[in-house]
Amino acid sequence: MGYRPMWSSDRQLAGVQLFLHDSTDEPVDVAHFLRTLEQTWSPTAPRVLLSPQSPALLKNLLVRIHDSPFWALEVRGEWLQWDASLLAYVQNAARKNVRLIWRGKRDALPSAEVANLFTSGLLSIHPQDALEFLRTPPPPEECAFLLERQMYEDLHSQTMLRCCFDRYQASAVVGWPDEDVLFNLRGAKVLHPSHAHVLRLMKAVDADQPLDTFEEILSEDPLLAYRLMLFANSAALGARQPIDSLRRALVLLGYSPLQKWLGNMLLHACEEPDLQPVRQAMVQRAQLTSLLLDAGVSQELRSEVYLCGLFSRLDDILDEPLEDSLARLPLSERIPDAALRQEGPYASSLEMAIALENETGAEAVRDLCEQHGMHLETINRTLLRLISSWRSQTPRW
Repeated sequence: MGYRPMWSSDRQLAGVQLFLHDSTDEPVDVAHFLRTLEQTWSPTAPRVLLSPQSPALLKNLLVRIHDSPFWALEVRGEWLQWDASLLAYVQNAARKNVRLIWRGKRDALPSAEVANLFTSGLLSIHPQDALEFLRTPPPPEECAFLLERQMYEDLHSQTMLRCCFDRYQASAVVGWPDEDVLFNLRGAKVLHPSHAHVLRLMKAVDADQPLDTFEEILSEDPLLAYRLMLFANSAALGARQPIDSLRRALVLLGYSPLQKWLGNMLLHACEEPDLQPVRQAMVQRAQLTSLLLDAGVSQELRSEVYLCGLFSRLDDILDEPLEDSLARLPLSERIPDAALRQEGPYASSLEMAIALENETGAEAVRDLCEQHGMHLETINRTLLRLISSWRSQTPRW
């Protein structure tokens, strides 16, 4: 399996696209998978778009899947064109009220008869059509299906992203144009920690909440966590020993200096909503990296692995080589070993977490399992357990 977050117009998690890969020499037990998914899911978990990566697996799912508020099933438009028998499977699933999502190019929409079988669509736009998409409002006759209030994917431009949400009222964007968002923001100013997270931490300090709460809030904003550790290790504080964890940084500062530092952070904190999915994706990687580690590892080491995942994309938000960003902190050598050199005890967890973020990462996942003695079923269950722990305010399908 693999995954890709789906983001709503308020830049919050709207759902998760779950990539499902099969193998000719090891058929998928679809009934077992669906039972596991239902048993794992919680009422507050995000909705899931099941995205089979082969026509054979899609047919298998169409036969065995049933209606559920937890999931919808993706059907690729190109497969419907290539395989005439697939339509009968789709029609049968639609009669069972299974939520089906048509996935394909915006300029290759299905006929009205076929479109009526689907709950919604996941659209992509040819790069050469991007300018026309931005300039031209949708003709009324095309608005009936798969243009307004649908999902869009692989938008490489922040302008197109906003157009989908503002003009087409997209229900979700799958994937996020990280590079363009970060490029536009860096062009205007230096990136700063999230205003919402700085304010949350200030309120937690005012309420005299425990250190665990402080650490949890810090762990949800990689830039805030990074800046705090820089401050804790600065000459101004004169720490006798290197501060290599968030908890040690919090203990060193104490409540009053921490509140003063946060007040300074709040003056320049970032309120750009388009940065939220970038930040949250970094947190998701950190969570998965930590969970993939052997369950017998101590909490202190697990927190260190979490930092390894959280800081693995600092180069994206700081716009400098990752080696330079990590070198400013007295981190355990295990973190740069994994993040920079793909070696050491944390490398397998971080590499696996990165591989699971990609639709085409199945081969890399299998290779990593073989290389590091990891079990594929354990990886899959860990991924499902993590996704089911996330919270989404978006209504069910």
